Amino acid sequence: MNLVEHLPALQVVLPLLSAPLAVLLRHGGIAFAVVTAGAWAAFATAIGLWLQVGEVGVISYHIGSWAPPWGIEYRVDRLASFVLLLVAGTAAIVLPWSRASIEREIPRELHYLYYAMFGLCLAGLLGITITGDAFNIFVFLEISSLATYVLIALGRDRRALTAAYRYLIMGTIGATFYVIGVGFLYLMTGTLNLVDMAERLRDVESSRPVLVALAFITVGVSLKLALFPLHQWLPNAYTYAPSAVTAFLAATATKVSIYVLIRFWFSVFGETLIFERLPLPEILLLLSLAAMFAASFIAIFQDNLKRLFAYSSVGQIGYITLGMSFDSVSGLTAAIVHLFNHGIAKAAIFLLIGGLVLGLAKPGGAPPAPTFDRLAGLARRMPLTCFGIVIAGLSLIGVPGTAGFISKWYLILAAMEAGQFWLVGAILLSSLLAIAYVWRFVEVAYFRPAPEAAGRQEASLGLLLPAWLLVIATLWFGLDTSFSVGSAAEAARFLVKVGG
Repeated sequence: MNLVEHLPALQVVLPLLSAPLAVLLRHGGIAFAVVTAGAWAAFATAIGLWLQVGEVGVISYHIGSWAPPWGIEYRVDRLASFVLLLVAGTAAIVLPWSRASIEREIPRELHYLYYAMFGLCLAGLLGITITGDAFNIFVFLEISSLATYVLIALGRDRRALTAAYRYLIMGTIGATFYVIGVGFLYLMTGTLNLVDMAERLRDVESSRPVLVALAFITVGVSLKLALFPLHQWLPNAYTYAPSAVTAFLAATATKVSIYVLIRFWFSVFGETLIFERLPLPEILLLLSLAAMFAASFIAIFQDNLKRLFAYSSVGQIGYITLGMSFDSVSGLTAAIVHLFNHGIAKAAIFLLIGGLVLGLAKPGGAPPAPTFDRLAGLARRMPLTCFGIVIAGLSLIGVPGTAGFISKWYLILAAMEAGQFWLVGAILLSSLLAIAYVWRFVEVAYFRPAPEAAGRQEASLGLLLPAWLLVIATLWFGLDTSFSVGSAAEAARFLVKVGG
């Protein structure tokens, strides 16, 4: 059997199988080995798919040899392969890091459950990205969401349960909206295959049921991606979840939801309906600006470092959706590349904050919340951890030489191409807010005197190495854009061509 032909199936099956194995074995160490092996195998598979798409173009894999639209199709184009790399690569880095962190953050008897839910969440996110079937997106969305609720609830702080419950309610509403929209599309087209659905919608795209379906899907997915003001679940979820869970979700979960929205807007409904017949771009533009300014402004006044960067994520999502609001290759390129760049930068930040929190903990004690009164002078005791947070923070600002600068540069180009020069000022002005909240950490950690307290030392190599791999990646993709911008631009050209 030629394994290369079955890479799309292996992409989901490998991490999916690791989850029940972890539950059956019920041993934290063995579960770690099994799920980590599944994640690294998924990452290798994602690399293989990315290379294969570059050689042969779009890959269509028929589950059970039933040809679409009758059978279920896994479909991999440049955008899907790009997102698969982000999701699987992040999991491959976060899992080794979490080995050390969960010893202090999660009771030992629940370690196997943590790894099982992590593998299940990873399989769900990969499945959402690779499937070419609208209903299967819902199935994988629920798999990843149910696992995420458990992962968040595993946090030691009792408020993690409340955060998980709020996310469950919001996530359920979002999934319900999505599946109602898919139901309307099925009634109008008689198919669930996304490619076949797009072709059949051309004859009925202006009908009222299709417009209702578009509204339901857009709102449902917007809840999942935490588009302002539908972001209320995100700050608490990121703040009280275990550090590894926060890092993984910040880099992948919202990004996969953005991918779904891009897929439906550009591949299924098409640019004509979205950008010419409806005011959706104008609405998305206003909500994006609200996120960029309001969420970033709220972040400045947070006293908890995790919560600060949680609100930062809402603001950074605004930059991605801003790129989507332009009907141009440059705008969509900016959205896709920032999806990737923000994912690696925010994963690095939350991993480093996790190491920082463990450094603040007393021997044998539970890790404390990273409030600013505990961070005073910490850069003297944990220089590598703090410096990594600063570098990744510079990427959020968009400083030249970092990955974030590339994203904002393409956003500015898209605004100038559209003749909306006032948006250039808005992008630059909102970046000043990012300077303000990153500077809050710099000022406390580097310029305030450290209190006389013991138990603070640099994080271990097992915590620093995975986090610094991501920090280096934020610098690398700020200097060499051949992979990130190249993949994003190729995906954007394909989507704009198909959508048009």
